[in-house]
Amino acid sequence: MNRSIDIAICQMSVTDSKQNNLNKAEMMITQSVSKNKAQIVVLPEMFNCPYNTKVMADYAENIEGETVKRLSNIAKKLKVYIFAGSFPEKDKEKIYNTSLVFNKEGQLIGKHRKIHLFDVDIQNGIKFKESEVLSPGNDVTVVNTEFCKIGLAICYDMRFPELMRAITLKGAKIIIVPAAFNMTTGPAHWNELLKVRAMDNQVYFIAASPARNMSADYHAYGHSAIVDPWGKIMAQAQAGEIILHSKISLSRVEKIRNELPLLKHRRTDIY
Repeated sequence: MNRSIDIAICQMSVTDSKQNNLNKAEMMITQSVSKNKAQIVVLPEMFNCPYNTKVMADYAENIEGETVKRLSNIAKKLKVYIFAGSFPEKDKEKIYNTSLVFNKEGQLIGKHRKIHLFDVDIQNGIKFKESEVLSPGNDVTVVNTEFCKIGLAICYDMRFPELMRAITLKGAKIIIVPAAFNMTTGPAHWNELLKVRAMDNQVYFIAASPARNMSADYHAYGHSAIVDPWGKIMAQAQAGEIILHSKISLSRVEKIRNELPLLKHRRTDIY
């Protein structure tokens, strides 16, 4: 098992052109590997289309579609793990907000469909209803990699501590969450959630947002981050397009879990 891992987040600006978005993703993944020597590259939520329920059906693809084939080829070519943000996945008559994981051989080794759909109406804030278009997933997702077990969730999923704990109990030492918090929820809760989820579960918490595009209908908060198991923010973006990079150590997960054994001290006889 490799004890240290180079991880990169591509906080990319997403437009209404799927082809341009795929080209941008490939360019940033390539740069992450060539310049930062990344072994794992993470893309943001809805990286190949606008985060807009009115158009998601138009962009939706099945699992054999262009987006999957393109990412598989990139992973194989660059010999890198890709945690492919999310995209609108069409499966029969349903559409899901789906994140995929490709290994260094370009094989699809994991798939997470967003479990908790973002249906909110915040006074003087944002009104958004994913369930108008999307269907929810039903699976807790953890993938096996050469590094360790890595958990996967999408955006609103991170607000549910039960899911994050279920991922941890399946053996995850890293949790990766593509997420597009908005300009109401982002400033209020983003950093706090990332730190608490990392500390509660004593994992590295990797959150990948799109860059903020003020010409789009939905304005993402940005601020992608890599947080260690002690709750320390190791690297963080601002709002613009950037490749965020950090080296993480699995030994630190073990050290913190041994020194502050939260997981061992759970009272499973009571709760």
